[in-house]
Amino acid sequence: MSRIDELIAELAPEGVRHVALSEVAEYSPTRVDAADLDETSFVGVDNLVSEKGGRVDASYPPNTARLTAYEPGDILLGNIRPYLKKVWLATNAGGCSGDVLAVRIMREHRESLDPAFLYYLLSSDGFFAYNMQHAKGAKMPRGNKSAILNYRIPVPPLEVQREIVRVLDQFAQLEAELEAELEAELEARRRQYEHYRQDLLMADKAKCRSARLDELFNLRAGKFIAASEIVPDPDPEHSVPCFGGGGLRGYVASPNQQGDLVLIGRQGALCGNVKRASGEFYATEHSVVVTPYEGVDIRWAFHLLASMNLNQYASKSAQPGLAVSTLNQLVIDVPSFDEQLHIGSVLDKFDALVNDLSFGLPAELAARRKQYEYYRDNLLTFEEAV
Repeated sequence: MSRIDELIAELAPEGVRHVALSEVAEYSPTRVDAADLDETSFVGVDNLVSEKGGRVDASYPPNTARLTAYEPGDILLGNIRPYLKKVWLATNAGGCSGDVLAVRIMREHRESLDPAFLYYLLSSDGFFAYNMQHAKGAKMPRGNKSAILNYRIPVPPLEVQREIVRVLDQFAQLEAELEAELEAELEARRRQYEHYRQDLLMADKAKCRSARLDELFNLRAGKFIAASEIVPDPDPEHSVPCFGGGGLRGYVASPNQQGDLVLIGRQGALCGNVKRASGEFYATEHSVVVTPYEGVDIRWAFHLLASMNLNQYASKSAQPGLAVSTLNQLVIDVPSFDEQLHIGSVLDKFDALVNDLSFGLPAELAARRKQYEYYRDNLLTFEEAV
């Protein structure tokens, strides 16, 4: 029996109390002047790193004079596109934009709820799935602030919370060290792959023809779908993969695309992001669907488009956009079809070695992350007291 099991058996033999988040926490009611903030204390949604990566210093100032204040121990949540899983346990005081929620433990509950324990609860995949399920809006889904406060959390005895935090902190540190080693080796392979890809794609121009993209592909925007129609995991009614500008968004009931195609992100920070999708799937309005015409190999096309830094052609606005009409006019060198097949085949094999999550280093990295999530979820699951 582990130390945590012993504590639960001793301190909560009848089960653990579960409550709505609103019973123990609230959104920060305090405000701060923008003039009192700098790049280390202002947190906009862009300064929160996706996939629970914490925060980075701000690169732009606040655009309002007064902001929501946060304190050490508050949990900051990115409230735009909750599926990005942006969350940070504040270590300093500062202010955050309206697109960031600052969850603060109520003063009267600070002796019974540890901030780090609450952070682990609100950074769990279960919470983010709940948040997306109740999100509002389709093009730019936002977390439902009322629903978030209704999220039920366990509140075990404080000694149990602190032991779980200690274990998870140690596990996270070990995981970070192992991941850093794998990431370093993976990055070295990616640089090698990028160099090799550029060499292969720089075909002999004397043996190529020039063509606009619209002469080689049918490019069209995907279709709008409400966030409420997308579920995070497949089920009997939602088994069709749904792709947005950044890749897999979740699963829907029916497809709007079929085949081996390329998708290009067309809005916001994901402009120019190039992905492949095959079979039956749904492409949202945040992506451009690229269908090759006869005589064009889709594998060669994917690697070429991925190497073109398409983000440079996005509009320079607060919400960048990549227009289909702009993409259509881009001119490229096109080798023979046989050469396309050769290049596509070679680069597919190299790409799999570097990026395929089913084997190699990426598989090992994904397995470690999955192991950590599973272990954390188990530690944060308790039998509820009657």
